[in-house]
Parts: sequence; C-alpha cells; structure tokens
Amino acid sequence: MNIRIGIGYDVHRVCTGRQLVLGGVLIDSSFGLEGHSDGDVLSHAIADALLGAAGFQDIGYFFPNSDPTLEGVSSQVILRRVREILYSNYIEISNVDATLICEEPKIAPYITEMRKNLASSLDISIAQIGIKATTNEKLGFIGRGEGMAAFAAACIVKKS
Repeated sequence: MNIRIGIGYDVHRVCTGRQLVLGGVLIDSSFGLEGHSDGDVLSHAIADALLGAAGFQDIGYFFPNSDPTLEGVSSQVILRRVREILYSNYIEISNVDATLICEEPKIAPYITEMRKNLASSLDISIAQIGIKATTNEKLGFIGRGEGMAAFAAACIVKKS
C-alpha cells in the first residue's frame, strides 16, 4: 500500500452579478466569486490536493481556463472527473480536510450540505470529509472582503 498526502490552495476575487457556490452549495450572498467555472474556491483547492497527492499536474492542467467547454461548469463536475482520474490509476481517496477563509458570509450553516455534496462527487463517505471556515481577522485582501481562499489536504492510497 502506498499512502500519499497532497495539499491544495485556491483563491478567487469577489464579484457582483454571480452566485456564490462553495462545496457545491449555493450560498445566500450578495456576491459571488470570479472564475472560469462556477468559482467554487473550496472545490478547486480539494481538486488540487487530490491531484497533488497522486503526483499529477494541477487543476489548471486538466481543466484549463482557456477551454470554452468548462466556462461556468459546476466544480462538482470537475471533482467527479478528478475522482475518475484517480480511480483509473488505482488510487482511492482516504480523506479530505479543507479550510475556507473569508470574512463573510457565515459558512457554518452550510457545512453539512457541503460535506454531503463533496462526498457524493468524490464517491466517499461524508465521514471522510472535513470542512472548516475561518476569517482572516480583517487582514489583507480577504479581510477587506475582496476575495476568498481555501486550503485543502488530501490523503490517498495507491494500490500496487
């Protein structure tokens, strides 16, 4: 058994005129996040953590923002494709842990639904997904409400 760990990071600018989607959940908010896809910063960080753990290139390699077929696509579609890439290489997902960093809106009411969506997209148990949220204590671009960021860690097992 080959156990591997990866980390992922993503950041998106806040914008008006878009819905806010995090972990595949539509969040009640007056703003959304810029992005070629749905701008789901949390799901993007998770995708990068999984791809990195497997030793593959990043989300931009597999899902480039120059691909018009990906414009506005749900990041849950991206996560399902990442899962397929892993499975086709005999890799199982052990667990994922992620932290969303934003000043607003409050994320706690949405965490259970996020975990359910992410577990479904990755074909794992909700018990294998950890999601946390924190603020940036009003510091930097996140603290000023100009963007959101997410970090993720993933543990995978490669069958030999």
